[in-house]
Amino acid sequence: MGYQNRNDIYPGLEVDIILKKDQRSGRRTRGIVKDLLTSSAFHSRGIKVRLEDGQVGRVIEIFE
Repeated sequence: MGYQNRNDIYPGLEVDIILKKDQRSGRRTRGIVKDLLTSSAFHSRGIKVRLEDGQVGRVIEIFE
């Protein structure tokens, strides 16, 4: 589940993320990646990103 490899994600990509406050409910937030915040190449819970609107969460789906 989720996108765990940093190489799969880049600025400008449309993604769904889960915000920290929505982890229990699983509510998704869609947006465009502005910055990658996870520095490691792999993260078991998904790569953390900042969207263009400033929201921060872990990527769970990519739209190309």
